[in-house]
Amino acid sequence: MADTKTGLTPPDSYDAATREAVYRTILNRRDTRGDFLPDAVDPERLSRVLMAAHHAPSVGFMQPWDFLVLREPGIRGRVHDLFAKANAEAAMMFEGDRRQVYRNLKLEGILESPLNICITCDRSRAGPVVIGRTHIPMMDLFSSVCAVQNFWLAARAEGLGVGWVSILDNGALKRVLGLPKDVIPVAYLCVGHVRGFHARPELEAAGWRKRLPITDHVHYDRWGNARADGALTERLGADQEAIEAGRFLSERLA
Repeated sequence: MADTKTGLTPPDSYDAATREAVYRTILNRRDTRGDFLPDAVDPERLSRVLMAAHHAPSVGFMQPWDFLVLREPGIRGRVHDLFAKANAEAAMMFEGDRRQVYRNLKLEGILESPLNICITCDRSRAGPVVIGRTHIPMMDLFSSVCAVQNFWLAARAEGLGVGWVSILDNGALKRVLGLPKDVIPVAYLCVGHVRGFHARPELEAAGWRKRLPITDHVHYDRWGNARADGALTERLGADQEAIEAGRFLSERLA
């Protein structure tokens, strides 16, 4: 219960079951591409996921996002054409065997998923001067990405798959969707029920890249000083090992 004078709620942590649900959602979130089912997403479930996205943090509380819910096959077909063109261009940026591996990857579900959602950023929403954006102009874009993450995690908790299609010409996408001048497409998402979720990210399973060891990417006080806190470094390594072995939820949340 909130304090009537300050409006603050007690800083207590969640109970073990709730914390496990949060971490399980984060660790089991996947980029879904080829496993969508044709079943429609009911309005109640979609509403909850969109509300989670709308409650993301935003610089200056500007809430710069909008959500375009795309069901019309014609529009989605045009977006798919944009993807096909960009994907062919992207393939040529890789060399040798890597190019063929890339071409064999499934990187979108634009037509297979029951709906697409484009999350945008209106850079003019709070006027020219925004609290917190005065020195880092991209903070509004970062805020919209927070909405994307909220959407993705809430969708996973609801059993919905989400796939982010980033191989697109953003200018062409903006024209297809009829976006106003100051509105930028941030994330084009394929959304829907799925056959299941992969145990590991598909690019990792395909051998494209491995999960990086977190102990190589935590620095203390200055860049490159990665071994200053032995206890934390040891714990980070153990936690990552537990995650990879599927033991994290059962052993590491006490």
